[in-house]
Amino acid sequence: MTPSAPLLLLTGATGYVGGRLLSVLEERGHRVRCVARKPEALTSKVKRPTEVVAGDVLDRASLDAALRRVDAAYYLVHSMGSTGSFESEDRAAARNFGEAAAAAGVRRIIYLGALGSGDEQLSPHLQSRHEVGDILRESGVPVIELRASIIIGAGSLSFEMIRSLVERLPVMITPRWVKVPAQPIAIDDVLEYLVAALTVPTTQSSTYEIGGVDEMSYADIMREYARQRGKPLRIISVPVLTPFLSSLWLSLVTPVYARVGRKLIESITQPTVVRDPAALRAFAVRPVGLEEAIRRALAGD
Repeated sequence: MTPSAPLLLLTGATGYVGGRLLSVLEERGHRVRCVARKPEALTSKVKRPTEVVAGDVLDRASLDAALRRVDAAYYLVHSMGSTGSFESEDRAAARNFGEAAAAAGVRRIIYLGALGSGDEQLSPHLQSRHEVGDILRESGVPVIELRASIIIGAGSLSFEMIRSLVERLPVMITPRWVKVPAQPIAIDDVLEYLVAALTVPTTQSSTYEIGGVDEMSYADIMREYARQRGKPLRIISVPVLTPFLSSLWLSLVTPVYARVGRKLIESITQPTVVRDPAALRAFAVRPVGLEEAIRRALAGD
């Protein structure tokens, strides 16, 4: 690493994807500056010479120093755990960050959003994820937006929900959302896309849909998890459980944070599959299939 190497800003380093990305960036010799509301919670986890500075995406003024001399910035924050309106907080945070990045002369923003077609009535969560990308682009800074479906990896909220259900319930009476198509992607492949987004040629904003090899439902994912774990599993789908009721059902049988889980369940009611294969042309990343993704997640425990 040289002092002249580009400086990267990483938001969300205390989260699942951000924490994994931080390790990859450090291992590959990138200059990284992490911004966190509570720097003391992160300082002991980073390697030298990674910086940790105080900042809050909901506090516009705090971002100016954090973004100074930054070449590219990762935007990996969301407000799903908010007790208030997560849409309003996400909107304000994205606007603050985009304006601060533009003022600091940041050359590109890399944003991890969510799959979901604009042709359908999106859930509040998916709609907010898309809106955040739009607001970041309004800043004038080129944005590389990666839209993903279910992320498979030890520690991922979606994967841990699946793990908890299969480990605890050999017979499941499930709502219809377990049959909605998705395109799960391994966390390793998401990280490769995020790193590659630093160098993908761009003069303007671009959106890429990323997914694993297989298109399948949550029920299919649970069956594959059960097969690899040697667990019996019978799924009985019924039409009567609404997303709200099924989120309450999940809170009884899984340890995931109920409020975030409820918002996640709402988004599962819409297909999240890759419709535009542009990512396979623009990136050298070749994602693995579900079987390998789950194998890696179980090996990472």
